[in-house]
This record gives sequence, C-alpha cells and structure tokens, in this order.
Amino acid sequence: MAAAITTLAAGEPTLSAANTGFMLICSALVMLMTPALAFFYGGMVRVKSTLNMLMMSFISLGIVTILWVLYGFSIAFGTDSASLVGWSSDYVGLSGIGITELWPGYTIPVYVFAVFQLMFAIITPALISGALADRVKFTAWALFITLWATIVYFPVAHWVWGTGGWLFEMGVIDFAGGTAVHINAGAAALGVILVIGKRVGFKKDPMRPHSLPLVMLGAGLLWFGWFGFNAGSWLGNDDGVGAVMFVNTQVATAAAMLAWLIYEKLRHGSFTTLGAASGAVAGLVAITPAGGSCSPLGALAIGAVAGLVCAMAVGLKYKFGYDDSLDVIGVHLVGGVIGSLLVGFFATGGVQSDAKGLFYGGGLEQLGKQAIGVFSVLAYSLIASAILALIIDKTMGMRVSEDDEVAGIDQVEHAETAYDFSGAGGGIAGRTAATSAAPAPAPTENKKVDA
Repeated sequence: MAAAITTLAAGEPTLSAANTGFMLICSALVMLMTPALAFFYGGMVRVKSTLNMLMMSFISLGIVTILWVLYGFSIAFGTDSASLVGWSSDYVGLSGIGITELWPGYTIPVYVFAVFQLMFAIITPALISGALADRVKFTAWALFITLWATIVYFPVAHWVWGTGGWLFEMGVIDFAGGTAVHINAGAAALGVILVIGKRVGFKKDPMRPHSLPLVMLGAGLLWFGWFGFNAGSWLGNDDGVGAVMFVNTQVATAAAMLAWLIYEKLRHGSFTTLGAASGAVAGLVAITPAGGSCSPLGALAIGAVAGLVCAMAVGLKYKFGYDDSLDVIGVHLVGGVIGSLLVGFFATGGVQSDAKGLFYGGGLEQLGKQAIGVFSVLAYSLIASAILALIIDKTMGMRVSEDDEVAGIDQVEHAETAYDFSGAGGGIAGRTAATSAAPAPAPTENKKVDA
C-alpha cells in the first residue's frame, strides 16, 4: 500500500483532480469485488446454500462500513500507539476531516483514502465465509464479522500499512494485501473451522458446485475489480508504479490459471472451468503483495508457482481432515504466503522501493522480513479467530442444527430459495396441461421413430 512506502514527490503536495478521480474509480472497482466474491462462492455451493453464501458476503458491506466510519479507520490509520494500533479523534465518525484535506504526503483527499481502504476492510472478512459454507448461523456470522474486524483486521492493517505499525517500520513489503487481506482471512478461516467442525457428509456425500457459470462470472468480475485493488494501491498515477502493478496483475493471473489447468490435466485428466476460475484467483492473490516490487517476468514466475502450489494445496483438507468448504485456505492462505515470501526473491529494487530480493543481489534480508510478516499475521489471526469462534459457539451457538443443515440453510436462515421453478411449466403437471391444451396430431403411416 502506497501509504506505507513513500511520498509521490518532494515538497508539499497539492490536490490532484486526476489522481482523486482515479482513486474513486479504483474504490468502486474494489467495492464490486465483494458482490463478485458472492457470485464466485455462491456458484460453488449446493443449491440449498446459494442464498446464504451470497448473504455472507453482502452483509459485510453493511457491517464493516458502519464500523469503519465509527472507529475502524481510526484504529487502522490513526496516530500510532506502541506500533500496534492507531487512534485519531478526527477520524472517529470521519467527523474531523476537511473536504480538501490531503492524505499526508499524497495528492488525494483523506476521504478518498478512507473509502478506498474501506473496500479492503469489507472484502477481507467476506473471504473467510467460503470456508464455512452450509453450516453457520447468519446471526453468529454477523457477530463474528463485527468482532473480527475490530480485533483482528483493523489492528493488522495498522501493522502492515499504518505509519508507525511494527511491520511497516520493519520494511515488510505488502503492496495491496497479501498479509493484511489474504493471509489474514485464510488463517482466520482455518481457526474458525477447527472450532465449528465439518459439514454433515464431508468426504462422503457429493458436494459439487451447483452453477459453474456463476463461478466463472464471479471469477471474471473479481479479475476485473482486482485491477482497482492492485493498481490503485499506489494512491496515484504519477510515476508509473501503478501501471507496472496493473501489468503484473494481468501477467500473474494468466500464468496461474494456465499452471493450475496443466496440473489438473496431468493429475486428473481434464481441464475444468472450476480449475480455470480457481487458478485465476490464486494468481490474483499471489501477485497482490508482490506486484509492486517485481518485473513482469517475475510476476509470471510468481503466478505460475501460485497456480501449481495452490492446486496441490486444495486437496490437503482431505488428507488432514479440516473442512474448508470452498478452498479459502488452499487459495487465499497459501497464495498469500507464496506471494509475500516470493517478494524476497523477485524484488528488483527498481519499482516501488529500492529493496532487492535474493535473485537481484539483495541477499536474504528482505526474505527474512517477509517471513516475519507472513507468520506473525498468520499466527495472530489463527489464534484470535479461533478464540472468537469458540466464544460465540459457547454462548449463542455458531452452527445450525444438523437437521437444518441437511434440509438446507437457505430455507432455514432466510426463508427463501435461490431458484423457483414453479412457474416454468416443468414437471408432470406442466406437461399434462400442455398436452391437454394442444390439438391431437394427425395420424401418420410408417412414421420413423429415432432411438
């Protein structure tokens, strides 16, 4: 994130209409990613869980927005306290910010920076939901989002991107969210599912995606929105760094998709649409922390590694017995770790900063910093998320009953179903009515009937 790297230019910056407009567009693109994620996840579940999966993403748009305005922005980006959290009274309620007040060192208003960062805060807990499909009470999920954003996401965002945050001061590179977003969400997903347990029928019943077209639509919209997510994280468009990030995002995503498909063909004998969509997302995840520090060739390598390793990692849930419903751990946690660590190999020293990775003569120093960032965020989010889930489970209950899960969480939690075919004229009744209303066909002789 640019706020944790350098200023755009020497001297006192002035408001740039071009950069402000660019960042508002990027903010809208990142907002689109949460509905896109809802489609992506919604197509991957069974029919009886579709609406619940959509709502688990959409509710984050409501809850996190309110928290961010009230105190989240202040905790994440306020004046540093002990390198762990921030706090600025002017940011509470966004009430003390002038409409033309600039984010320090940049040419965009504080309001624009705040709304851009809000979209990151919204999608991060939504990412967790894919691991919990089919079995979590909606009220419990809403409470979990509230607590998790407050206790985990806002402080971690300060560590990584806030001036004075301990990982920022150490020099950990995370351009757009490998640690703060993807590792954070993936580790949280693991912590929660270790508490709430497996779905009924896990490893026994078929749990195939009900709508692969919906999955592909979601993946395509995620890919589109991710350009705002990544290129916008430089907070301006004056020096070409955002353009490099845009190119690297495309290159890594393409490489990861192809690598996943090749692995899938060699391992399982088919090129699947689900594999293409998952591979693309794995590449997007991996390039998110690294794309501002590497060349396009480095991005190609990072994407290829992520596509291959994430494709292998999604099967670990069957080996180790944790029920990660939609592969949040295999894609977001593993992809985030890959991208964050590979900064230590592929950083050229000539894009966002002068930090160099091992392959560019920088030795192991940057790799060591990246490892500290990766495993500190992973451990904190895993432990804190498990504790939050345990508290909720022991008080109000985190899961629906087994009978409700089998019957379908959409009907139980939302009193709706995703698809209503009652008016489509299908079924026996529809065919009978259509037959009785149609005139009888004229008799024919020697009519050929095809098998």
